[in-house]
Amino acid sequence: MKKIFKSAKLVSFISFLFLLVVSVAFASEEGGHGGDGKKMFEFMWKTIDFAALVILIWWLAASKIKAFFAGRRQDIKDSLENSAQQKKEAEEKYKEYSDKIDKASAEIDGIFEMIKAQGVAEKQKIIDEAEKVAKKIKEDSQMRTTQELKKASDQLRAEAVILSVQLAEDIIKKNIAVQDHEAIVKEYMEKVVNKN
Repeated sequence: MKKIFKSAKLVSFISFLFLLVVSVAFASEEGGHGGDGKKMFEFMWKTIDFAALVILIWWLAASKIKAFFAGRRQDIKDSLENSAQQKKEAEEKYKEYSDKIDKASAEIDGIFEMIKAQGVAEKQKIIDEAEKVAKKIKEDSQMRTTQELKKASDQLRAEAVILSVQLAEDIIKKNIAVQDHEAIVKEYMEKVVNKN
């Protein structure tokens, strides 16, 4: 219905133009200029042909032009909606990845702190073990020193006894004559016999 109403308006406008051109053409013929009227009449027909061509093109292509612009408008609207949806999805993905990065950073910080705590504990364990080993080495060295001192002392005593015996023997050999020797042997024998 709208299409018919628009077409009627267009036909009315063209009819008005036609009447205007015809009126001008007849007015110029009456003025006595026959050649001018003929030119004006040709101009009028060319104008009417052009207007009819425009109406025909409009009548044939109007729906396609409207459909094109309506489709184009819909494509633009769909494109904008699609862009808005893609923007929303991109923002959601950004938020999701940002959260994952934050979570990963927190986990890395936790792992770092755990490794640091384990390192401190391991360091303390190594220090404690080293102190135990050092204490044991110290005790072992003290014990060995004591043993070595006792061994050295025993060796010194044995050597002192040997030297004392040798000195006593040398002194006895120098100071005791054969007669003293016989008297000592005789005295020893008497003591042994008296005991039995």
